[in-house]
Amino acid sequence: MGEAAEISPREAEVLELVGDHLSNAEIGARLYISVRTVETHVSSLLRKLDVPDRRALARCATERTRPDRQRPAPALPMRLTSFIGRERERAALATMLKEHRQVTAVGPGGVGKTRLALAVAADAADEFADGVWFVDLVPVADPGMIATAVAEALGLGEQLGHDMAESVATALADRHALLVLDNCEQVVDGAALFLERLLAACPQVRVLVTSRSRLMVPFERVYPVPSLSLSSPSADNGDKGDDGEGGDDSHGSHGSKGSVAGGSDAAALFIDRATSVGRPLDPAQYNQVAEICARLDGMALAIELAAARYATLGLDGITAALAHPLRMLTGGSRAQDRHRSVRAALDWSHNLLDPADRALLRRVSVFVTPFTAQAAAEVTGLDAATVVDGLARLAEQSLLAVTFAPDGTRYRALETLRQYGADRLAEAGELHDTQARHLNWCLARSAELAAPRADWRARFDRAADELRAALAWAESRTEQRADAYRLARAMAELTFTRHLIAESQQRYEQAAALATTPADAAAMFRHAAAVAACRLHGDDMHRLNLAAADVARGAGDTVAAARDLAAAASNAYRFSSKFVTQLRPEEADALIAEGRELAGTDPSARAAVALAEAGRALTHAIGSTYTHSTGAGTGTTDASDGATHTAGSSPGGPGSPGGPTVQEAIGSAERAVELAHLDQDPLAESAALDTLAGALSWAGDAFAAAATARRRVELLISASNGSDAPHGPHGPAGTHELIEALGEATEAALGVGDLPGARQWARRLAEHPQLAEVGHRATGWLLVADTLAGDAEQALTTGLRFRDAWRRAGSPARAVLGPPAAAMATIHGLRDDQEARRDWSALLAQVDPSPWNTHGYGAVFDAIFMLHQGRPEAALERTAPEPDRVRQWTTWIWLHWYVALRAEASVLAGAPDAAARLAKARTVVAGNPVATALVERAAALLDADTERLIATASAFEAAGCRYQSARTLTLAGGDHAARGARVLTDLGLAPMAIP
Repeated sequence: MGEAAEISPREAEVLELVGDHLSNAEIGARLYISVRTVETHVSSLLRKLDVPDRRALARCATERTRPDRQRPAPALPMRLTSFIGRERERAALATMLKEHRQVTAVGPGGVGKTRLALAVAADAADEFADGVWFVDLVPVADPGMIATAVAEALGLGEQLGHDMAESVATALADRHALLVLDNCEQVVDGAALFLERLLAACPQVRVLVTSRSRLMVPFERVYPVPSLSLSSPSADNGDKGDDGEGGDDSHGSHGSKGSVAGGSDAAALFIDRATSVGRPLDPAQYNQVAEICARLDGMALAIELAAARYATLGLDGITAALAHPLRMLTGGSRAQDRHRSVRAALDWSHNLLDPADRALLRRVSVFVTPFTAQAAAEVTGLDAATVVDGLARLAEQSLLAVTFAPDGTRYRALETLRQYGADRLAEAGELHDTQARHLNWCLARSAELAAPRADWRARFDRAADELRAALAWAESRTEQRADAYRLARAMAELTFTRHLIAESQQRYEQAAALATTPADAAAMFRHAAAVAACRLHGDDMHRLNLAAADVARGAGDTVAAARDLAAAASNAYRFSSKFVTQLRPEEADALIAEGRELAGTDPSARAAVALAEAGRALTHAIGSTYTHSTGAGTGTTDASDGATHTAGSSPGGPGSPGGPTVQEAIGSAERAVELAHLDQDPLAESAALDTLAGALSWAGDAFAAAATARRRVELLISASNGSDAPHGPHGPAGTHELIEALGEATEAALGVGDLPGARQWARRLAEHPQLAEVGHRATGWLLVADTLAGDAEQALTTGLRFRDAWRRAGSPARAVLGPPAAAMATIHGLRDDQEARRDWSALLAQVDPSPWNTHGYGAVFDAIFMLHQGRPEAALERTAPEPDRVRQWTTWIWLHWYVALRAEASVLAGAPDAAARLAKARTVVAGNPVATALVERAAALLDADTERLIATASAFEAAGCRYQSARTLTLAGGDHAARGARVLTDLGLAPMAIP
């Protein structure tokens, strides 16, 4: 790592959080800045600190910001009490963790599994370069949500096209880290499946699990957690049944308080806790302490509960109180005895409470996460004063844990205590009413979260598990169906905003199942389909479109069914690259035919059918299984040039420019646009404009296509009141349309030489919050636009962001990533950084070896670089195929660039047909300011007309293309060349060679 430039205070803050392995979205939420701003800071830090990627930056963060610490601070919860004993258990479990990749600490509730695991994890923190992470699974009831819980703990977001488990595995693929998964017993099967996938994909990750039962998988190693020792270590002689543990207050400490005065770990724990709430014990009382601990069978939780009563009962009182409950502890297995010890201690502690505190303890058991006094008052149905005083008394008796934070005091019961309270709640006949109040409280919280605030993300994260738990309870109860539907719908919207889009789809489908009317069910299926589209899951989108149609058809709503059937067909055409299984032509025909039959005279249904017919006609025109897919620019498809996916349309045939099939597609799309506009449906109009733009492009009218793409994006921005909010007024469908439209507008603007417009839309796309976790997809076309404009500094910054995000996503190979990779290879070539150019060229070969690279954008960028090097012959050879031969890979974006650069190369290389090529090129590029300037510059060079040559420099400047302006001046020679050289230097580019 080289000597770094000075970094700003804000960059220092970002650097420290990168060192803690937070995602850009998490950093933005922590610092109250946008994800785009975070990405800019990260890119600047990568450049200033001269490191290649985010992982190196994280290591650099540790060295620079915390030189006294060689590893990230373990992300373990803080404890308020000291850790007692357990030396041999800690050593044994640590050794097992070193030897095996997945270890499960098993034992009954209250034995101390969690605290032992936390102590071992803290001890091992320095051995894991990429950190230690704690995941509390207590709130997780759905096995499918385990990956989401892990991702939240790690600060990860969902990668588009992957489920959350894949996103986690990708992020940890090359990390040397330890995960602590606590309380897995209620999701054992889900945990086993998740860990099998994780450990297979992440060879340097180790996992420490705590559970009441083993996971029952071949790679698991089990450590049975014993109760606390009841004799001194020297007298124990390895008795395997008695070793135990207490708690901790510093997860970074390697030491712990040991046994006292020749006593046991159990006695040491009791004495420590009793002393903290009352007067110190006299050593003469230690035998009585040992007797109490033996009655409690060395169970850590039972001992802590008993010690909490020392100040009010004394040892004699505790002994007397325990005598009766523990008479039942006779017979049975050792494990049963330990379980009954905890239950008896809980019963005893519960019986000592006054009736109001008992009611409070059992009713707050419905909370699965820390809660405030106000929340407890609302859910328990008790008055606020009673709740505040009662919570304090329960905390004093160690029945609740207390945490203090800037947003207020929160309480939480340990899981064993919470389950005990739930049992008591059921016994009292209060379970349903309390859960119903909890459900109403969650509905109120979800309504509050619907309003955006600066701290929205943190507020949602605190509430999410409570909302999930309430929904899990309500969904199976008929009398709660309406409220369950409301909460499922709210969760779908909230998780979409939080970028948990897989869960959002799940919640929309759940809401559809809970809906009390067919109209609501169909609407939820439509939203779910839109979310599936955002996830790049075309097959799910199709399934959900058909589900909506089935519900509507069954309810007699033929118009809605017609729209849904037509949408299923048109989406299969528009977004074919999102599908694993392509829709067969006869299936699409059947959907369109049924949609047309059901549509009748309804304008909206007719518009939907017309759009599907336009998509079919355009697909036939292109003559390929690939179809127009406007998401190419956003990384939402595997295509690189949306409207140009064809395989063998013959010149002059029905699918050629101006052919009857193309004209049919244009006509159908125009009808769809008109009908949607009359129906005042901006999303339907946007979809129709999308297909119309593709048809116009294939017909050879690039400028009409660009104007249509611009009209589309402006329509959507106007409909959303200028907001890019993830859950705007039109829901997920509006978000999906806007992202796609921004990509299409960027691409179309590049195709007609509107570089300022392309950069405008590309910046807006890069800043869209829904793409916060996929920076390589968000920034790809901005990188292309910056490069073509010649803005090397901005391109380098964008390129760092792109590559960092691409690596964090697992280095996917997708054709859509080819143009930005080619752009970066070019910009480094123009800077004469051949090593970096080779590096990016290798990346390009990895992500896109397709003909779009060979004959399309790859030829354009290579020609730009070769001409800069003074190698026009090589550029001419690179663009040797006639434009008509490569039209399928150049239409939409690259045709004008290809034709103009080919013409210039022919002039500079002295090709005999240069004049003829120039004449043809003028016709093709007419109206494109950049391509026209390229052709006119080539013509001026051919005619040796310096005045005309210099005039093109101004044309390039006006078009926002400073690089080509500087190149013009250099080609002009003399004083102009000196000016051109200075501009190239200002742009950060190497001197240009003159052929």
